[in-house]
Amino acid sequence: MAVIPRTAYDWEITVFSTDGRLFQVEYAREAVKRGTTTVGIKFKNGIALIVDKRITSRLIEPSSIEKIFRIDEHIGCATSGLVADARALVERARIEAQINRLTYEQPIQVKALARKICDFKQTYTQYGGVRPFGTALLIGGIDDTGVHLFATDPSGAMMEYKATAEGEGREAAIEYFEKNYKENMSMKEAVELGLKALIYATEKKPEKHAVEIGIIEEGKEFRIMASKEIEKYFEDVAGEE
Repeated sequence: MAVIPRTAYDWEITVFSTDGRLFQVEYAREAVKRGTTTVGIKFKNGIALIVDKRITSRLIEPSSIEKIFRIDEHIGCATSGLVADARALVERARIEAQINRLTYEQPIQVKALARKICDFKQTYTQYGGVRPFGTALLIGGIDDTGVHLFATDPSGAMMEYKATAEGEGREAAIEYFEKNYKENMSMKEAVELGLKALIYATEKKPEKHAVEIGIIEEGKEFRIMASKEIEKYFEDVAGEE
């Protein structure tokens, strides 16, 4: 059996390849691409985060799979990629949010939190003995500057969006959003658009119990939808088809 030659920059996080690439960061992005499809949509006065949990066995309890997390009263996030890595970043984000409240006696701004998490992720692309986080977070929230949705990359890059996606069906979901997203949608319209994007991206209708939805609305705290409420949206989407 032929042995494939390896180069130092193929496995060293601190070494650039000859064409200026960090392969370990790119491998982390591949871990995200293999993750479940996750979408985020900005509507008139809030953000909707929707995740396909991709239940692989009928023996799994769907409620045991967490892909959407509450960071603070006004901020939530959805993840695609390695869930264990995401939990570590969520804990870090929660600590940063509480530090801001204790220090300045006010909630942290969404952009400031996203930047702190990205700065933390970026440090894991510089030092030996560590690896990049193999997860992408969609961070959505509302602060005194408005409604914000940020996507974070394993490299530590961040970008603000009106609607975006991560995971296996990212390109198809974004293509769907490009064609169908509208400004100033209602929450109902945004959730239904997100579910349709999931269906379009996965090329099949997700199971009701395998979808998780997080909502943040102006004047209200971030919440994860109850299963009965999710079922109602599924029925509405099915009725339009």
